[in-house]
Order: sequence, then structure tokens, then C-alpha cells
Amino acid sequence: MFDIGLSELMVIGVVALVVIGPERLPKVARTAGHLMGRMQRYVADVKADINREVEMSELKDLKKTMDDAASTMNDAMNSHVGELSREIKKTEEEFSRLSNPMMHFGLAGGAGSGASSAEAASEANGTQMDLELPAPSQGGSGSSSNTPASASSQTV
Repeated sequence: MFDIGLSELMVIGVVALVVIGPERLPKVARTAGHLMGRMQRYVADVKADINREVEMSELKDLKKTMDDAASTMNDAMNSHVGELSREIKKTEEEFSRLSNPMMHFGLAGGAGSGASSAEAASEANGTQMDLELPAPSQGGSGSSSNTPASASSQTV
């Protein structure tokens, strides 16, 4: 605190003994010791308060930094969730479009296209249905008809 050596303390003691006198010197020394103790406790309390304030300031700065980081992270997560939602919606729309062949070829449900409901149903199932039945072939070489008589003759 103060840069006072032993020789300087002896000089102060001798001057105090001469000025105050030997009968009052112990009481003055005791009072000075109490005052010095109070002053040291007061300085220690002020230092502790300053240290607490500095720590609180650092904690506030740290809290602000963490809040900013959390806010930035939240914004980034929300933007990524939005992007993913848009991609999922696009994928669902594309899947819906591709799962319905009528929409794939630009036909909205077959209305007004001149197609019959049987043709629309067969195209929706992914198969092509011929509505005209083929004429049975009449006795050519190597060809057989699907009549019951010819089926029984082939099995014998």
C-alpha cells in the first residue's frame, strides 16, 4: 500500500512519542490500529464489489453473446426447415403428378378427351386395353382357336 520501511516507522514513532506523550500514546496507537483495520476492510469490500461488477459485466456480455448465437442458430434452423418444407412440398407435388398418368400427359381426368371410362381406367392402372375383340382365326396351319372343341382335341 504505502512504501514505508522500518526506519521510517521508527521516525514516526519517535515523533508521535514526543508530540502525544507517553501516557496517551498507547490509546492513540490502539485507535489508529482500529482505523487502519476498518480502512483495510472497506478497501477489501470495495475491491470485492468492483470484482463482482466486473464479473457481472463479463457474464452479461457472455449472456448477450450466447443469446445472439442462439438467435442466429434459431434463424438458421428456421430457414433450413422452410427450405426442407418447400422441397418436401415440391416432391409431393411431383409424386402426385407422376402417380397420375392422366396429369402426366396433360389430361385432367380424361374429361373432354373423347376416351371412354374403360380406357381411362386401364390407362390409370398402367395397362392398355383393346376394346375390340380379335376375330377367331379359321383353321390355318399351326394356329389353334380357343374354342372348347379344339382345346379338348389338343389334350388327347
